[in-house]
Amino acid sequence: MSVTPFGRRLAGGPRPARERLPDPDRRLLVRARRRITVQVAGAISVVLALVGVLVWCAMGHGQGTAAERDLGVAAQRSPLAYPPPCVWLYELRADGTVRASPGAPAALPVRAELARVAAGAAPRTARVGVAGRDYLVHTRRRADTTVQAVMDLRYQAAEQARLLRTLAGAEVAGLLAALLVGQVVSRRAIAPLGEALARQRRFAADVSHELRTPLTRLHTRAQLLSRRLRGGTDPILLIDEVDQLVKGSGQLGEVVADLLRSAQFKQLRRPFGPVDLAALAAELAAAEDARAAARGVDIVVRCDGPGDHVVRGVESALRRVVSALLDNALGHTGPGGHIWVTLAGEPGTVLLTVRDDGAGLDPEDAERLFTRFEGTGFGLGLALVREVVDGHHGTITADGRPGGGAVFTVRLPAHPSSPVTEPARGPARQRYQPPLPG
Repeated sequence: MSVTPFGRRLAGGPRPARERLPDPDRRLLVRARRRITVQVAGAISVVLALVGVLVWCAMGHGQGTAAERDLGVAAQRSPLAYPPPCVWLYELRADGTVRASPGAPAALPVRAELARVAAGAAPRTARVGVAGRDYLVHTRRRADTTVQAVMDLRYQAAEQARLLRTLAGAEVAGLLAALLVGQVVSRRAIAPLGEALARQRRFAADVSHELRTPLTRLHTRAQLLSRRLRGGTDPILLIDEVDQLVKGSGQLGEVVADLLRSAQFKQLRRPFGPVDLAALAAELAAAEDARAAARGVDIVVRCDGPGDHVVRGVESALRRVVSALLDNALGHTGPGGHIWVTLAGEPGTVLLTVRDDGAGLDPEDAERLFTRFEGTGFGLGLALVREVVDGHHGTITADGRPGGGAVFTVRLPAHPSSPVTEPARGPARQRYQPPLPG
């Protein structure tokens, strides 16, 4: 699909394909956020695993200690016919016979342990395997007999298996929770960095745009001055051109100072004062005469109604507003076109209107002109204009039609000391005709 001049004016026009690719800064933030998420989740998971290991070891140690204690007490005091729960007793008598408590496994007792203790060895606790099962065996002397207490360890193993499953489930749930916590922590940790990068990119875009117009204006005027000097024009006749060049360089310094001031962490606000918007418009129209003449565009400045058009604001900031509107109009007006800059007064308000007969715009998309698209170049200048106008408690609107030109209207509060003007019957027209290049 071809792109028309009208389409290029729209701030919300289709972006190039490369703009849809991941931004380097965004990729950096995503990588940092993922890294923080993994680190936080890993740290929490390691802590949970260590807690699980400690619980596992504590449970195993507690089970073993409790089992040895219970077996020792049972072998020393419990009667053969009534052993404690989960414990069997075996008794080796002096005549070599072995008696067992009711329900005792037939594969037990462990006769080697009975014989060792019966021969005079000290009481002994051992873990043995018999018929595919693990038992904890405690053998000791009691009176004239040798008693062996046996506990089946499969119940302890079942408890340990349940604990292991519980710990594994807790670890999985903890890992998921850790990932969620890591996401929240990483987003909060990266947010200041993302804001700083966004401000840096925004400042770079603002600087490039704010400096482009005055530099282009100075370069065009310097080229014109050089051409006239080389053509033999009397230097005395070029004093006005040199003065315009000096004034333009001074205004460029003001723009740089404002940008540096806005980059400070604590923004310094300049006091508002009276600004003659009509004089500012005439001055900037004169500053654009070289570019307008080179493009074959006619700029007309007029004031409707009597009285002055003084507003309350910062002169350097309002100069950038008018300059940006003129630059926008020049960029969308072809050879032989016209630009009209009109000043008018309403009760308590001063109106600045910049109208051209260039490519035009769709009224339905007028609001999109003031949307900032960082890195695209579309809408950035007008977005900066709106920011300055909003800072002066004013409004800016756009209107037009495709192929029929566009009109931008800025409304600013009048300075309290300026008289309230009513619309006159006939406009007082001031025409500015840029000279042709010599």
